[in-house]
Order: sequence, then C-alpha cells, then structure tokens
Amino acid sequence: MTKSMKITCPVCKKKTVWEDNQFRPFCSERCRLIDLGKWASEEYRIAGEKKDIPDADGDEKKEDER
Repeated sequence: MTKSMKITCPVCKKKTVWEDNQFRPFCSERCRLIDLGKWASEEYRIAGEKKDIPDADGDEKKEDER
C-alpha cells in the first residue's frame, strides 16, 4: 500500500491528493476557475518590460500615441 502524496491548493490552501486529481495542482474545479479568472483580470502578472505590439498593418505605435 502506497501513501498518496498530499499537496496544498494554491487558492484555498486546503490539503488534497496529487494522484487521481484531475484539477491538480488545485483541489477542485472551483479553485482552478478562480485562478484562471485572476489571470484573465490581470491580477497576476509576469514581471518584465512592456513591449509595443504591432497593429494589424505591421506598424508599431508608441505608448504616448495611443
């Protein structure tokens, strides 16, 4: 008999099993969707320089022109 590995859900901090957990590293679909919503609303950000993105015509716009 093997002991299943326990992990801590990054959203609610509840302990859950790793094996046979379709929502890992989260404990449930609810926590998975909460985390996805935080990325979508830009609550989470990855550090780095802000880059200009070319528009559809291929021209880059400067920040002060927008």
